[in-house]
Amino acid sequence: MSYPAHDLDLAEVSAWFKAGAGSGAPADRVIQTHIAQVFLIGQHAYKLKKAVDLGYLDFSTAEKRAWAARRELDFNRGTAPDIYQRLVSVVRRADGSLALDGVGELMETVLCMRRFDPDAVLTNNPERVQGDFAEAIGRQVAGFHAGADVRRGGAEALGYVVASNARHMRSLADALGSEEVEALVAATQAEFDARREELNARGAAGQLRRCHGDLHLANILEEKGRVVLFDCIEFNDTLSEIDVLYDLAFLLMDLVFRGQTAGANRVLNGYLDEAARSFGEQALRGLSCLPLFLSVRAGVRAHVTAQQGDPARARAYVRLAMKHLTSPAPTLYAVGGLSGSGKSTLSRSLAPELGAAPGAVILRTDEIRKRLWGRAPRAGLPPEAYGEGQSERVYGRMMQEAALVLAAGRPVVLDAVFLKSEERAAAEAAGNTAGVPFTGVWLEAPVAVMTERLDARTGDASDADSRILEQQLQRDPGAMTWKRVKAD
Repeated sequence: MSYPAHDLDLAEVSAWFKAGAGSGAPADRVIQTHIAQVFLIGQHAYKLKKAVDLGYLDFSTAEKRAWAARRELDFNRGTAPDIYQRLVSVVRRADGSLALDGVGELMETVLCMRRFDPDAVLTNNPERVQGDFAEAIGRQVAGFHAGADVRRGGAEALGYVVASNARHMRSLADALGSEEVEALVAATQAEFDARREELNARGAAGQLRRCHGDLHLANILEEKGRVVLFDCIEFNDTLSEIDVLYDLAFLLMDLVFRGQTAGANRVLNGYLDEAARSFGEQALRGLSCLPLFLSVRAGVRAHVTAQQGDPARARAYVRLAMKHLTSPAPTLYAVGGLSGSGKSTLSRSLAPELGAAPGAVILRTDEIRKRLWGRAPRAGLPPEAYGEGQSERVYGRMMQEAALVLAAGRPVVLDAVFLKSEERAAAEAAGNTAGVPFTGVWLEAPVAVMTERLDARTGDASDADSRILEQQLQRDPGAMTWKRVKAD
């Protein structure tokens, strides 16, 4: 079948779906976005694209909408195969009525999806993104990126968005504030120019991939504790064939905007540890571009939100976009103490408060050791992983990674026992070499408290138990120059 020469006014199709699409009962709910309508009917959700041309997407004809619907089905089956089901055709039968599929004049192609609870979408409960759940999201995104197809290119992919943002924000200057828009456009262009070679280098290193492209909270679903990424960009390859950290930045920016910086920090650190398993040092080197990525993402939301008729919220995005471009100088913290003293708890509380949002990178020896041995973060390790020379190997890698992160302009928190004076000296030396302020903290707690914590620990990267603690207690940490903090 082919579409009619004329393009159908979607009002008739929209009204038909709203009335239930022949099901006998009206749609339970209609969800509106700036580019589509989703009709919830029975166990299905029917997605009808709107006849809009926004420059970066063109749905102005039935053929173009059908092309996008086919791509949306294909692309999203990679991350949400049980949600994206099939395409259906809206046809006009001989008697003039509309029907799904069957014989008749083809009018529209619509995406049929498995219905899910809209309240399970994370934009409705962003505070849910914290702790282990936030870390799991970060690790899942990293795994998705690791398996994504590599694309050629470099800075031009982001340059397209930088130019598009400038054009759209200037066209909406009355709503966004002309002075604020011009200041942001100039600052963004300057930062983009400064990072151009780094972006090109990341493209050459395989960091430009076929990504989700629209990875914010409204496109992440939680079902029975499982994270589902859906509604990736299908309409413009320039917006989806992007740097993997730029893809992640949308989620981080969205969480920060909604006041969930701690959750954003846990997502970031889960992502970085997982990404390092596939991308090596590139996962950390790219952090120098993160402020730009975050700012551009906020700029995207600024003009989209203004187009949706919410100027106050749009201006807040403009302010956040500018704030992301003004990162303070990095710092280095080291949190040491015996197993069970609370190092990881303090590190995770401290990290979101350091530097610009979403905060510091946590480098944890427990996770680094698992990476070095090719094991999952919470998988057990053989005894030889703790044998002679292994601690030196792990601490050495931690200092190397700290140097990379600090050079990228990001603050660092080192999470390790630091029982040996030479390990503490190496941490201080890392700060001196990078030319950043250093703070060392040594946590202390009663043995009974540490033992209780270790006995209660489950699902953690650390393999330490009460037996390991007993061994640590037999060793003298030497002169302690770090700030002692009671952590009971």
